[in-house]
Amino acid sequence: MNLFKDSDRSFDSCLKCTACSSRCPVASVRPDFPGPKQCGPDGERLRLKSPDFLDEALKYCTGCKRCEVACPSDVHISDIIADAKARYGKGNKFKIREFLLSHTDLMGTMTRGTAPIVNAVTKTKTAKVVMHKALGIDQRRQFPPYAHKSFRSWYKAELEDKQVFARNVSYFHGCFVNYNLPELGIDTIKVLNAMNIGVQLLKKEKCCGVPLVANGFHKKAKANARFNTDSIEQAIDSGSECVISTSSSCAFMLREDYPRMLGETEGNPHQQVNYITRFLTQEFKNGNKPELKPVNLRVGYHSPCHLIRSGGVLHTLSLLREIPGLQLHQLESNCCGIAGTYGFKKENYNTSQDIGEPLFHQIEEGEFDYIVTDCETCKMQIEMSTSAEVIHPVSLLARALDV
Repeated sequence: MNLFKDSDRSFDSCLKCTACSSRCPVASVRPDFPGPKQCGPDGERLRLKSPDFLDEALKYCTGCKRCEVACPSDVHISDIIADAKARYGKGNKFKIREFLLSHTDLMGTMTRGTAPIVNAVTKTKTAKVVMHKALGIDQRRQFPPYAHKSFRSWYKAELEDKQVFARNVSYFHGCFVNYNLPELGIDTIKVLNAMNIGVQLLKKEKCCGVPLVANGFHKKAKANARFNTDSIEQAIDSGSECVISTSSSCAFMLREDYPRMLGETEGNPHQQVNYITRFLTQEFKNGNKPELKPVNLRVGYHSPCHLIRSGGVLHTLSLLREIPGLQLHQLESNCCGIAGTYGFKKENYNTSQDIGEPLFHQIEEGEFDYIVTDCETCKMQIEMSTSAEVIHPVSLLARALDV
């Protein structure tokens, strides 16, 4: 099946300049990976003639989209590779590892009431060895802990009938906020309420589909895209100004990939999706800025790959510079290496860590109070691989509120 609704012919614009390969984090550490030019536009010309030209090296692509940022001809290289996997690969054979890593809604739901037990078990050496040998999940990888109570449960108990504001936005919180880090969702509401903006949750939402696409569950990813698009339309029709997301990868998927997966729909509801720092910087620019107190911290900012691709890094940096007293240092733009579920797989673990090594070195040498990043899996990778604690830009802004 095709991952995207319409065949991507952007490969015709490839100049063969190899700018993409020079920016590929995998090619920089794996000599056996031919690079995005060969796997993407070069390979696509051959694959259209015959699926026999499928290169198994495509599996090493992390989907970081840095190749697309580097491309001077706007070739959708990462998307061409993802679509090739969907069309010409060996099919979506059921694999337990890929299922467990990608069906985040199901796994999160299964931890209800058992989060402390699940967290304790996944930390044990025995469990790690079993997952390594039986499932292919590297035993050196650390899993993010599940929260004792989901974000939606907290919202329903605390705020569902109390968000009475003249202006309202809807919040696509995503799996990580719901099951692992509800504090980020709470901070988001705190910040927006301080700006006299109410926050409603989508009536229902499912995983945005990023891990599903990465692990070959394309039919499920498209079904989730249709479901979430309907929820977004309902939210806008009910009076929400827009739909915000605090995940840079979720926001990119909802806003950029959904239209190509599903086709443009009437009114294009996907354009109503806004990444949170973009929304906040526009509000600040328009004069809706809460009173902030000094936050005397030295922080390093890591730019997530998908936020770079969407052009959103400048919005996050602008927002952070509004916090008085903050010493902000932008780290060199190196991929952290985890690429969602990629770095959990034992065959990718060493590649993942090698990619991230320059970033880890910067962080350890910087002596920062915190590392700030917009991406949940970047947070996992950095906290596992360094001594740093990682915080989201919105949570740092919440600390600065003069309340």
